[in-house]
Amino acid sequence: MDDIVVGIDVGTTKICTLIARIEEDENFRILGVGVEPSEGIRKGVIVDLTAASQSIARSVAKAEQTSGLKIDSALISLAGAHVSSVNSRGVVAVSGEVVDESDVERALDAARAVAIPNSREVIHVIQRGFALDGEDGIHHPVGMHGYRLEVEAHVITAATATVENIRNAVASAGVEAAQFVLNPLASAEVVLTDTERQMGAVVCDIGGGTTDLAIYVNGDVWHTMVLAVGGNHITADIAHGLRLPIDQAEEAKKQHGHALRAEVLADESFTVTPFGEEQPVRIRRQDMAHIIEARVEEIFDLCLQEIKRSGYDGLLPAGMILTGGVSLLPGIRSLATRVLGMPVRTAQPEKLRGLADKLSSPSYSTSVGLLYWAAALSSFPASDGSWKKPRKQQKGDSQSWNTMKNLFKRLLP
Repeated sequence: MDDIVVGIDVGTTKICTLIARIEEDENFRILGVGVEPSEGIRKGVIVDLTAASQSIARSVAKAEQTSGLKIDSALISLAGAHVSSVNSRGVVAVSGEVVDESDVERALDAARAVAIPNSREVIHVIQRGFALDGEDGIHHPVGMHGYRLEVEAHVITAATATVENIRNAVASAGVEAAQFVLNPLASAEVVLTDTERQMGAVVCDIGGGTTDLAIYVNGDVWHTMVLAVGGNHITADIAHGLRLPIDQAEEAKKQHGHALRAEVLADESFTVTPFGEEQPVRIRRQDMAHIIEARVEEIFDLCLQEIKRSGYDGLLPAGMILTGGVSLLPGIRSLATRVLGMPVRTAQPEKLRGLADKLSSPSYSTSVGLLYWAAALSSFPASDGSWKKPRKQQKGDSQSWNTMKNLFKRLLP
């Protein structure tokens, strides 16, 4: 069971449980998939614990049934406007003349010791860079000579009550929450290339209830943010504008939606049954595209404001990597490029095997990204400081796999 990893994506629109085996060539073979509609969750926050617990339990049961395996613990996704971040510095004296792993850990612990309210808890401490005896720009100080080690870290916190509610909902399904992972960090491991990570790029995961951002510069996370707006707001706008039930509005969005009104032909239309009508009526597709364009433009305006507020807007030559269910909307990439003034591409999970047909969609970037994190956790300390059994090295393991594990170690709290 050393090579079996599990992730549960607790989203606003769906719960996705994945069970996978790590193969020798670093790819994942999907053994179990359980996808269920979310209930009791709004904008990434649980509002009905019983309903949410039941949704998670059904998703877990499906994954267990298809894989034939029992899930004891899993990595859990985390989003919501309650998530916030702050940059912090940690300074320690090098214990010897050469920096070792313990010095790095002490520096990160010092950076972690930021003043946060009792109602919040630290989810991630992510290094942004080291300085040794005043010389900054160091990425891997281990083995270097020096006396004073500094680290600049990005500390991500979340509301303790919200985290505990999710933990309890997962526990009700008989699963222990081994670690929480912020949505855009999970998605980034699936959609970002090494070149984009080094050059500077922003990952934008637009889901049903939230839009999650993570800015990567020089290979590390420099800024994260969760905006409480997503695909459900687009659906609600369509429902109000066309006077449709929410389920009809969602179906119309998926079947006929477009993010740019100018790219829709004037004679295109579709039929729906609005409130107060007994017979279906025809709706011009341009009219719905006008509604969608206004909301999607607002979402990217908010993203641009957040990117500028971070101060890193001039450090993103690779542009934006767009993922999440809303990125499937036709025309959304062009609209994002227009609003942001930077390159934009859409991305989805790749190189999956087994029960992976359904997962080759931007909707499942976070779900698959959790598997990468779970794979790394098999060799690194848990959040309580205990060590998990290292994954056995296989004959086909490559140096790139070890590089990926080292990256994850820097991201874990």
